[in-house]
Amino acid sequence: MDRMLQFFNYKLLPESLQAVSKPFHDLAHEMVDNLPSNPERTVGLRKLLEAKDCAVRAVIYKEPS
Repeated sequence: MDRMLQFFNYKLLPESLQAVSKPFHDLAHEMVDNLPSNPERTVGLRKLLEAKDCAVRAVIYKEPS
């Protein structure tokens, strides 16, 4: 198991954000299951994590007043 997977646990999020986060969780697990463990996989997971964080922030984004 890759240590990066802990950051893709969507069940810790409020239910309203779980639907946004779950596809990233699923893809991260697919990557770990199907790609060899090496630095490039780690970088790919890190970038996927960044994308997931951006997607979650897009949902909670509030326009400045």
